[in-house]
Amino acid sequence: MTDSAVGRVVAVCVGPGGLPKLAVEKARVEACGLEGDGHRSPYHGGEERAVCLLSAEEVTRLKRDGVSGTEPGAFGENLRTEGLDLGRLLPGDRLMVGERVVLEVHDVREPCQTLQSVDGRFPDLMVGRSGILARVVSGGEVSPDQAIRQLPPDSEPPVA
Repeated sequence: MTDSAVGRVVAVCVGPGGLPKLAVEKARVEACGLEGDGHRSPYHGGEERAVCLLSAEEVTRLKRDGVSGTEPGAFGENLRTEGLDLGRLLPGDRLMVGERVVLEVHDVREPCQTLQSVDGRFPDLMVGRSGILARVVSGGEVSPDQAIRQLPPDSEPPVA
């Protein structure tokens, strides 16, 4: 990805745990994720899986497959993005969100049974299209319309 391939944050979502998460105006990103965001399962969250990103483009494809209830946070994502092909990112790739927040891709998000509350065909329908999980390299505040860009592999996080 080059600097000309810049995406943006469409929505920032948090919740007490489970689904759905709710869109908020902004949130602080810390080592274990977004402030105010909880996880009901020990397999969700933690430092390696602190932030979940899902693309608006994938949500559009899910709508075409007949999935309803596709508002931001419906799938448990923290950041809904637009303009980045999240499926091309690899573990270790880094994303700059806004001017301060740096996220490092940990892995592809594996959809779980909790998603059946959105659509009875889940989690099967979401396999390979449920977003990515990332750890926080550098925290700060995230909000809708912030730019997201992939950083070069050897880049250092911003200095506080």
